[in-house]
Amino acid sequence: MARSANRSAGRRRAGAEAVTHPVDSGLAELRPDRDRPRAWTVLVDGAPQSHVDLDDPTRLDFAYQRILGHVADLAAPPGRPLRAVHLGGGALTLARYVAATRPRSRQQVVELDAGLVRLVREHLPLERTWQIRVRGGDARAGLAGLPDDSADLVVSDVFGGARTPAHLTSTEYLTEAARVLRPGGLYAANLTDGGALAFARAQVATALAVFPEVCLAADPAVLRGRRFGNLVLVAGDGPLPVGELARRTAGDPAPCRVEHGRALAGFTGGAAPVTDATARPSPPPPDGVFG
Repeated sequence: MARSANRSAGRRRAGAEAVTHPVDSGLAELRPDRDRPRAWTVLVDGAPQSHVDLDDPTRLDFAYQRILGHVADLAAPPGRPLRAVHLGGGALTLARYVAATRPRSRQQVVELDAGLVRLVREHLPLERTWQIRVRGGDARAGLAGLPDDSADLVVSDVFGGARTPAHLTSTEYLTEAARVLRPGGLYAANLTDGGALAFARAQVATALAVFPEVCLAADPAVLRGRRFGNLVLVAGDGPLPVGELARRTAGDPAPCRVEHGRALAGFTGGAAPVTDATARPSPPPPDGVFG
């Protein structure tokens, strides 16, 4: 079954039809990219989750994924293999990127939706030489099972019903991520918010309560609360590559701004760090935000 799917994926031509299938978290759709013969967008219940180009895994189509790609690029000197942990897998876009840009990297993916993993493996197969291990289960439980000082990069990109679950937003959760990181390692989280940005402000306050260094990258319109969108939080136990991250994100097709230091502390607006006792999921996206 998988081999047949792999061959058909390899021969896909323009005009291919979308693939829809029920998964654990809803109805998944693999929608073909009309401009690229072997590229697909993955949606769950109509919300875009990932984009994969099987011919070029280094191509990151979504703006927030490009930011995460920059973070992966800056997590170690160019070409050096990484030990990476991905909490939330989707179509494994970032894991593919790391595997392609840093051969011999060893990566662990924790994804709760086993049905989505099966669908992605069948229609968007991984290269056999990539050392990507995918485990089913809850992201926080998977993180708790990892050894201390075992990862160069931990990426949290978990959504259920287009919202980040509450138990993945607290100081207790980030403390587990900090435990798993090696000295000098980077933590990155994909957040979504809009309007008054109460969720994002509290998440920055939470990260600042756990990590010595934190920065935030996002579209300036999102940072000003003018529209709902993605914000990528980056944290570590030492100096962050803020200048280089700012340079790279400013040159992206959708330029971003990077906040750090006093400006970022001011961004919190006095928000209190989130704990397990006070945690809430991220806000739902407004109607029509996905078109």
